[in-house]
Order: sequence, then C-alpha cells, then structure tokens
Amino acid sequence: MERFVVTGGKRLFGEVSVSGAKNAAVAIIPAVVLCDEPCRIENIPNISDVTLIATILREMGADVRRVDRNTLDIDPRPINTYVATGEAVRGMRASYYLLGALLGRFHNAKVALPGGCNFGVRPIDQHLRGFQLMGAHNELINGAIIESTTEGSFHGARIYLDTVSVGSTMNIMLAAVKAEGQTIIENAAKEPHIVDLANFLNSMGANIRGAGTDVIKIRGVEYLHGVTYSIIPDQIEAGTYMAAAAATRGKITVRNITPKHLESISAKLREMGCEVEEYDEAVVVDATRRPLNRVNLKTMPHPGFPTDCQPQFVALLTTVKGTSIVNESVWDNRYQYVNELVRMGANISVEGRLAIVEGGALTAAPVKATDLRAGAAMIIAALVADGTTSISGINYIERGYSDVVTKFQALGADIKKIYYPDHSGVATTA
Repeated sequence: MERFVVTGGKRLFGEVSVSGAKNAAVAIIPAVVLCDEPCRIENIPNISDVTLIATILREMGADVRRVDRNTLDIDPRPINTYVATGEAVRGMRASYYLLGALLGRFHNAKVALPGGCNFGVRPIDQHLRGFQLMGAHNELINGAIIESTTEGSFHGARIYLDTVSVGSTMNIMLAAVKAEGQTIIENAAKEPHIVDLANFLNSMGANIRGAGTDVIKIRGVEYLHGVTYSIIPDQIEAGTYMAAAAATRGKITVRNITPKHLESISAKLREMGCEVEEYDEAVVVDATRRPLNRVNLKTMPHPGFPTDCQPQFVALLTTVKGTSIVNESVWDNRYQYVNELVRMGANISVEGRLAIVEGGALTAAPVKATDLRAGAAMIIAALVADGTTSISGINYIERGYSDVVTKFQALGADIKKIYYPDHSGVATTA
C-alpha cells in the first residue's frame, strides 16, 4: 500500500552523498558472529536489508544497538545457537552469509533457505561444495540448510569455484577464518565488497591474503578481537545517481565515493558523451553539454560493468537515439523489468541474454519494481517520462537504497512516497 509517485521532465542538478555499500554491509554484519568481542560498524546504509539482518542477530541472542542511523554496536558473545530459521531469514537473499559465519564459529549451522529478489536461478551449490570440501556435511530438511561436522573435522581446503561467484567467495571466506589450517579459494570473485569483508576480518585479527585477486588464501586463527570499522561507499548507488543524471541531461556531484570502484560505469558514460570528472572522493557527471550517443554494454564480474547497474543503464539508453545492445552475461533472467519499461512506451526486445533498446520518448504509466535494481530503473524512467508515474513494489527499492526519495528531491526531482494506510483510497505523502 505504498508507492513512489514521480512527475518527469526535470533535469537533476546538485549534490548527493552515497551511503555505505549494501553488498558489503549484509556480509560484514553477519561476520561479526565470528568475533570474540563486541564490534562497532559505521557507515551502515539505512535500508531494510540492514534492519532485517540486525533483527536476525537479535533473535539469535546478540546484543545489537543502533548508535545512530548509520552506526551499529554488536556484541555477538551472547549468541549460543547455530540456528537461524525465522521469517526475517527468509526475507533476504544475503541471509545465506549466516551459513559461513555460523559454520566458522560453531562448526555447525542451520539456516532457512533465503528469499530476496527473484531474477533467475541463484543456486548456492558452490557455497555448499566449498563447505563440504572443508569437512561439513550438507542436508536440506524442511526448508532449511543444515551444515554439520564432527569434532575436529572442520579444516581448510583448496577450493576451485566453477564460476566466478561473489556469494560463494564471501561465504567460504567466512567459514575459513577460524577453520584449522589454510583455505585457498581459486577463481575467486574480485568485487570491492569482497575486499571490504577481508579488510574487516583482517582488522579483527584474521589472516586473509589476496582479496581482490582471483586467488584468496585464508589461514585459520583461534581468536578475533573487537574493532570499529567503516563500510565502503556503495558503488551501485553511486552508479544509479550517475545514470539518472545522464538520463535527465543534468549535472550532479556524487560524493562519498571511491572513484576506482566506478571505473567501468564512468567509462561507459564517457563513451555516451557525458563529461565525467573524478576527484578524491567525488565524481561530477555532466550531461548538459552535448547529445548522448547510443552504446553497447556487456555485464561482467568486477572489474567489468556491474550487473547491478544494468537495469538503470537500460532505462538511460531508452532516452538516447539509435539502437543499443545490452548483453547480460551474469544472471539468466534479469530482464523481467523490461515489460514495465514497455508500458511506458520503451521500444525494447529481449532475445535470451540480449536486450535491443531503441531510443525514444517515454510516457508515464503505472509500473512496478520487479526487483531492487529494476526499481531504480523505474525511477530513472519516470524522471524523464512525460507525465506522472506511479511505482509500486517499492519494498524492493528500499532494500538497497537509503533515503532514496530525500536524495532525489535534493537533486530537484519531483518524487514523493504515497501511503495508503487503509482501504479508504485516501493517500498521504511522506
């Protein structure tokens, strides 16, 4: 009964500050389970996924206190269970990181099958295979994954990932931090949030080398001490605002970012004709000076173009004359949102992993967010569409974007959140 209402036609101007990285936070917070002392985590994004994982830890017995809207104090010492099967666990995909964290601490884990965005098959077979090579036994009983070991049997292992997988890389890292001996992950993913997780664990006393390369080596330790740690900026949130500035032909400054993490996004915007200037912790995107060009893009594991920015760029490409071809090489079915853009007049055809985008005018229509990043694409499309667009399914968007309405409003967007508190049909705004 909530939705975003966006009236298009306004260029974005001004400054926006990026929050902490969602994909780092949802792994680092469960990683605190491995610690033998309390921790303080700073620069946490104010999003529903963070609220869920904090709730899960509380239900398991941890003392979780919110210092302010971007800081959590977590004391994991009261946790005395390796079971996480509540509704909150089923409500987010990243709850599977509890498998690695609990297995690392207790050498046993029972975690409900996770939920979250649904845009194709997202198996965790490589996670489970890694755990198995380390001595765990996998079972699926009543909708929960059970990892069990016998005393003294959990150990390091050499693990080759059949495909480059962010989730598998991070989950195996978590499990290996306290495992006896050395674990080597080959064909590991290289995303910035993997490096951030490794830096967090190392700051507590873990022994991890090679994060950010395709070979990561983890030597198990017995004790992890408490730390205060600040999460990296969210590269996907930054990329979303950069795409929105280009789509509206505006000029914005995106602050609290790491420019190196945005290289593939910045390069594609420059190829389109945007001016992109990088500073130490900021980037300026200027799409006011010249017409934008069509481009082709292919999603790839880092440092390639991120799949999590693909929907936003498809929305951008609908505003550019000519034919653009998008190749989604990471997920098998991430184009579910295309039908929503078509409702707005977009000319997009999908053939397997390819989307052929013909630029043209967009018109307002009722649309829905089919997943987190698709929801961001709906906002970008609505910002340029003629008329007022209503976006439902905004719970997906709020999973990963902190203060999204406030931030877009500060850039000059005409966007508001509408509440329908009952069945009277009377709406109120945020």
